[in-house]
Amino acid sequence: MKKVVLSGMRPSGPLHLGHWVGALSNWVRFQDEYECFFEIATWHALTSEYQNAKEIKQWISDIILDWLSVGLAPEKCVMFNQSEVKEHSELHLLLSMIIPVPWLERVPTYKDQQQQISNRDLNTYGFLGYPVLQTSDIIIYKAELVPVGEDQVSHVELAREIVRRFNNFYGYVFPEPEAYLTPIPRLLGTDGRKMSKSYGNAIYLKDSSEEIEGKILPMVTDPKRKRKTDPGEPEDCPVFDYHKAFSNREEIDWVMNGCRSAGIGCIDCKKVLIKNLNEFLNPVRERRLKFSIKPDLVYQILLEGASRARERAKITMEEVRERIGIR
Repeated sequence: MKKVVLSGMRPSGPLHLGHWVGALSNWVRFQDEYECFFEIATWHALTSEYQNAKEIKQWISDIILDWLSVGLAPEKCVMFNQSEVKEHSELHLLLSMIIPVPWLERVPTYKDQQQQISNRDLNTYGFLGYPVLQTSDIIIYKAELVPVGEDQVSHVELAREIVRRFNNFYGYVFPEPEAYLTPIPRLLGTDGRKMSKSYGNAIYLKDSSEEIEGKILPMVTDPKRKRKTDPGEPEDCPVFDYHKAFSNREEIDWVMNGCRSAGIGCIDCKKVLIKNLNEFLNPVRERRLKFSIKPDLVYQILLEGASRARERAKITMEEVRERIGIR
């Protein structure tokens, strides 16, 4: 039996390189090794975008195109829209009955996002309960591995606690999921902060070669390198993280040695990165174009994915109702 993998992304805009490094690179590999369920987390998007709900439909189209463009294949994995599988919401409701509120208030992203995203009111029950819904998403397929970004590890750890509490009350139903990180779990944005659409510092998978150059050249670098003749430390430079993700070993060594010895300038370093990013993104752009001209095919992929996900979720919910005693 293959291990089950569940992961998802909120439809809150086009996907960026941080999504690739933090999760999608794993997804593409995992679809050949495990039984994979990948959800477009529509309800999760509403926790912060409830005032822009009408835009979510377009964002769903953006995210499935991005998934297909990086190489996810419907014959290898299940891709679906979360809101088409109502069993997620039922399990979320049942789990919310047993979760102490302090467990949710201590999640690091709860207060962090309230501070960082000041242009939205996030003092809602839905935003506080976000990790419980996320737990429902994971365990309804009895997933054992959850490829996530570094900022979501605390959510998976909470999911493990929720599973233990549920199994303790009602008997064993769910395995405890484990978070899986890439070697480079987080890629900073062009301004040195976390890469995010909300911060306006993201490099998107659909960006053109001109847009890539326009975003990379002005990027912040090691503050010690005020002039080309100043030696720097690559590990203190956000651009170097991009090299670790998209450059080969020889180029990485060239950047490290050249930066520390002041043998190369920041522009030299960035030009190599721009070349490598475009080499990575060119086939992504080609696949995106291929699918974008076939909207009916893309829609059918989501419909069939929801049907397959629903079939599995229904089996789990039958067992949950039986265990709780409300069947």
